[in-house]
Amino acid sequence: MQGTPNANRLHIAIFGRRNAGKSSLINAITGQEIALVSEFAGTTADPVYKAMELLPIGPVVIIDTAGIDDIGNLGELRVAKTKEVIGKADMALLVFPADGPEPSDFSSELEWYSLLAKANIPVIGVLNKCDLEIQDEKVKSDSINEGSRGKDETKTPAGKLDELKNAFPVPFVKTSIYDLASITELKNALVNQVPFYEKDTIVSDLFSPGDIVLLVAPQDIQAPKGRLILPQVQIMRDVLDHKGLLMTVTTDCLEALLSKLNTPPALVITDSQVFDQVNAILPEDIPLTSFSILMARCKGDLGVFTDGAAVIGALKDGDKVLIAEACTHHALQGDIGREKLPSWLRDFTGKNLEVTVKTGIDFAEDLTPYSLIIHCGACMFNRKQMMSRILLSKNQKVPMTNYGTAIAYMKGILPKVTDLLL
Repeated sequence: MQGTPNANRLHIAIFGRRNAGKSSLINAITGQEIALVSEFAGTTADPVYKAMELLPIGPVVIIDTAGIDDIGNLGELRVAKTKEVIGKADMALLVFPADGPEPSDFSSELEWYSLLAKANIPVIGVLNKCDLEIQDEKVKSDSINEGSRGKDETKTPAGKLDELKNAFPVPFVKTSIYDLASITELKNALVNQVPFYEKDTIVSDLFSPGDIVLLVAPQDIQAPKGRLILPQVQIMRDVLDHKGLLMTVTTDCLEALLSKLNTPPALVITDSQVFDQVNAILPEDIPLTSFSILMARCKGDLGVFTDGAAVIGALKDGDKVLIAEACTHHALQGDIGREKLPSWLRDFTGKNLEVTVKTGIDFAEDLTPYSLIIHCGACMFNRKQMMSRILLSKNQKVPMTNYGTAIAYMKGILPKVTDLLL
């Protein structure tokens, strides 16, 4: 049975130095041997993703990462991969080993905490490997017995926790992989700190139970054989969950279906690529939008995208446009990102535009060379990842729109297909 797509799961990333016990902690949280554990520093190379259910939060993805203090040429590449995780993390655990070197130096962790805070990611501090707490009482006992020659109690887990609380303005939990109660306490802390990370609905706020919701779903060349594309499936499920009367039809059968309905649809959702055909057939009083626009509202900021679409009309000869796709599908002839959108842009503007296509996580850090970014619906991204890209474009003052809003603008129907959503 297919589970919740990772794009709809809360992403919890775990950061810390090498041998802080991050991988062991993930195995303890999940109850499975997910991450490779070794006494040697630098065992984790690329980020490791594990989908699971964390009640009462629900579906989550736990992300194990390389040590933030990794060294050497390969270590620098690992750290760069770890930094990419910040763009998709909804929450973060910042892990400190209770057996860390003394005197305490939190400079690396403070640098990473600053990056996480800048990205508005809630952070929970974890003092790990607190099975050493057993030694804590022995140290205190030695201190009493040795009088003025007593041990420095800042070297105990309890003492180190006090140091951490003074240095980092975040909640802290002490953990040991051998202590189930401490892992439960960490899970409870995650529940208490969980942020809003996905909209509760994609479309159900636009109709009432018992209303007809009609989907126009031409089978795109990129759709897997025998299956529907993910946005169509997700929207179907949302309609069914909220007791809408769901109907689905291909573009060529739309007119025939409408003629057989005694009650008109409360909403029609179409593939953006056939806006022209559907809008020409549909009565003016029936609300219309698209899969891409609904995903844009769910995953990103529709207001930003509608503002960005208006920039299309101001593009000039030589302007650079970035088309960004969340997935890395095998492009076929007639691909919307590589062929159709560039062609429509040049035809609409009459300008000689330079169009670049980037896929998956391949998204430029420096967006300033571009006059406009056109993003896909981001059904393969979680909301945090899409909002991180929107924030990056805002900070660099580069307008962003998405496939559906851009197409609607060029077809002259943007207000009609977005007003009911804004």
